[in-house]
Amino acid sequence: MTTPDSGATIHPRLPPRRGGGGGTWWSKAVLRAVEEAAFGEKELRAGRALARAGAVGAITVADGSAVAAVHDGDDAFTVEVTVPVLDGGDAAAFTELVAAESGRIAALLAGQLPHALVEAVEEAGVELLPYGGELGSACSCDSWLDPCPHALAVLTQLAWLIQADPFVLTHLRGLPRDRVLRDLHRITRPRTAGSADDSAEDDAEDDAAEATEEVDDLAVAAEAAARAARLLELGPAADAW
Repeated sequence: MTTPDSGATIHPRLPPRRGGGGGTWWSKAVLRAVEEAAFGEKELRAGRALARAGAVGAITVADGSAVAAVHDGDDAFTVEVTVPVLDGGDAAAFTELVAAESGRIAALLAGQLPHALVEAVEEAGVELLPYGGELGSACSCDSWLDPCPHALAVLTQLAWLIQADPFVLTHLRGLPRDRVLRDLHRITRPRTAGSADDSAEDDAEDDAAEATEEVDDLAVAAEAAARAARLLELGPAADAW
């Protein structure tokens, strides 16, 4: 769910799981960044164990950050992890590259992150997938490590969320799903000012309308499919703490 005041999205608690699963190429890239950020293998294993045990509560994702409670034995700690957001130019470049091919819009709405899109984004100088040095954290525990095992648990579960929905990644980068769709609507509208050819203008309007309808239709279908998938996958164990 999305909270209207802050624009943050609350992702329900994930149930315990065995292992980390196969993953997608982009979730594996995020997990590699988590490995890079870890102080050592011991802390990384502890964080993974907490994530797999379902010790992380509901994760609230906002622009540049994610917050969750982590239960460790009889104690509970509050964790905030941070990722740098894209600046205005990089955000615009990302949206324009998504709009450059209609299949990219459909893929994102279907929970896919095309490798060709990420390559095009990187060629444009935009960092979408994070690297270890970008991942910051703060935890209410008394560990001197940054990230501590509790933060690594949250980061690990974020990678799992990103695996199912790449918009979690764009949200962390400052581009939540609704903003991406709104910007796609905007840039597919025709520029009518100063047009000397009414016929060309009408064609542009028709093309823009079709593109906008495509985004709307795909958004509705993807939303329904994602909701059904989450209900099937998470079940009653997905209630937030």
